[in-house]
Amino acid sequence: MDLRRNALDVVSRQARGGTLLRATLTGKAAALVAVLTILCVQGCDSSRPQEEEAPEAGRSAPYRGNSGYSLPDSSFTRDGTVVTATCSMGARYAGVNVQAWDPERWELRETRNFFIPVDTAFTNYEDVKKVNSPLVDLCGVSSESPSPYAVDDLEYVTPRVRALFDLAYTRMAVVLRDPDGRTTHAGFVESGGNADDFVRLSDERGDDEQNAVMAPDGRGVWFTYITANGERRIGSRSTEGDHRLSDEGPATGHDLPLTVTGKPAHAVQANMVRLAPDGRRLTATAPKIYGHVFRTLDSSGPLTAASGRSATLLSGCISIVGWVGDERVLCRTQSGNFRTMDARSGRAEGATVAVVREDDRRIVEGMVVSADGEKFIASVHLPNDRSGQPAGQGDFRVVSTSGEGAAIPVSAESFTSDTVFLEWR
Repeated sequence: MDLRRNALDVVSRQARGGTLLRATLTGKAAALVAVLTILCVQGCDSSRPQEEEAPEAGRSAPYRGNSGYSLPDSSFTRDGTVVTATCSMGARYAGVNVQAWDPERWELRETRNFFIPVDTAFTNYEDVKKVNSPLVDLCGVSSESPSPYAVDDLEYVTPRVRALFDLAYTRMAVVLRDPDGRTTHAGFVESGGNADDFVRLSDERGDDEQNAVMAPDGRGVWFTYITANGERRIGSRSTEGDHRLSDEGPATGHDLPLTVTGKPAHAVQANMVRLAPDGRRLTATAPKIYGHVFRTLDSSGPLTAASGRSATLLSGCISIVGWVGDERVLCRTQSGNFRTMDARSGRAEGATVAVVREDDRRIVEGMVVSADGEKFIASVHLPNDRSGQPAGQGDFRVVSTSGEGAAIPVSAESFTSDTVFLEWR
């Protein structure tokens, strides 16, 4: 502003004095325009993030996570809450208990129960069609039913199971089998209902709907399906109204799970999908796709080779635990320890975080990172056994992402080896 004011004062004084030749005036004015142009290039556009690209013609800007949703006030939506899920089964009962915890004293704040209808696919067994659903991941541990997906490490299971619920944990998506054991439909159950309180969103013969997950606001269930001519697609059905099918985009089939985020909602088909705090990027893995960190997609579908061209590979990372900040990701490394990685460069930062001694043959897996990025919760267990403890008691620990201090055991009577930690708000 001083440069502009001084220049204009000079021009004004010289014009009033009548001593400045027209050619000189023209030259000074041209120089002034050039200076102001340079200043604007340097400063006028500084508010725009350098890594963001302008939307192409005819395309909308990418969506930005789930911050646009207004959530009801409850123990499940307040900051400083850890949310867990456990599948419980008896001779005549199956259900999921979702619990909100105070992570300082590990006191229970609230519990929500989701009864599992008898027609729900929560295990896979002989003589029925195999169903891919995160609910099988959650309940299959207890029933000794194998995971329907290729990998069942907890860093994979946790985001799959989280996707079953809306942001406020009021509804859970399910896949329902017909009595013939071959036809499958997307549906959902409400928290606090009974075994008969469920909604079957489709009832067409021959339906093949799997991987059912919930939209962030609970107003839609998303799933993968196969059309009559064998085309693999992602679809959704509203939880309200007539539940008609909305086609959302291509799919790779049923082998990979879905995660739905954003407003408006979009789905990505991949493993270990975790959204960055600012919603601009996400972590994911998929067969034959290079990289770990991707820009948030602006349409629904699987990761593609095109997505991989701009992805970041996190060096030495075998499993992703979560985001430590907008630019850093916590990984489990090939050595079995944990390390923070730069999401832009893919290089390791800070100290290596070890939870058990080098000579300890137990496996340590990460589940969730706290919202402030300072801590994470890990499960310690023997190979091929998540408990590592007698009577099914889980060994869970709170660990600093910086490696400072000792790991703190998490103790609560209701925690078992089957407990899955879903979120640390």
